[in-house]
Amino acid sequence: MCHVIVTCRSMLWTLLSIVVAFAELIAFMSADWLIGKAKPSNSEDVDNRTGGSQEPYHPTLGIYGRCTRISHMQFSRRDTLCGPYAENFNEIASGFWQATAIFLAMGIMILCTVAFVSVFTMCVQSIMKKSIFNVCGLLQGIAGLFLILGLILYPAGWGCQKAISYCGPYASAYKLGDCSLGWAFYTAIGGTVLTFICAVFSAQAEIATSSDKVQEEIEEGKNLICLL
Repeated sequence: MCHVIVTCRSMLWTLLSIVVAFAELIAFMSADWLIGKAKPSNSEDVDNRTGGSQEPYHPTLGIYGRCTRISHMQFSRRDTLCGPYAENFNEIASGFWQATAIFLAMGIMILCTVAFVSVFTMCVQSIMKKSIFNVCGLLQGIAGLFLILGLILYPAGWGCQKAISYCGPYASAYKLGDCSLGWAFYTAIGGTVLTFICAVFSAQAEIATSSDKVQEEIEEGKNLICLL
């Protein structure tokens, strides 16, 4: 018989697992890993609403994507265009970034799988006599290691020609040059830290769902068990 068991610790672990997976996925897909040096507007580029010159803009560069500003002849209007600069894996600007993409993708796949499974831990707490929480915690720890490897290798690719075109001639491995780090890089780091927190917290979720209070509720014949 299926017993639906909901505790504060198990629910918090489930929510954190989902948040971490989405945060890492969004960061990986974003082009805001590097913020390039400012590109000055041309003197003829005039803001039609204010009559003044448009502000300089900062192009951004991701692992496989980029955002830049394109101009339209009519009204001298400029729009920001974002999309992948690499049509396939081999066109990613650096071998280090290719390795980063592989490690991050592997970590994110594991995190998404754990996030999906975590939703069902309210009904199923063990499989093949092993706690799902402990198995998921182990997988989250492995995913965290993949993410760390990807983040360590990423700065090694700052010396590639693509990064130099955005960050200036002084850019090199682990040196930003004229660039700055974007929100996607910090989000990936924050998600990695939360991944290890989730891995540790999974043990608390397992303890909460197998506590004596839960066993007493099961023995009383309750199918829906909610504990604070």
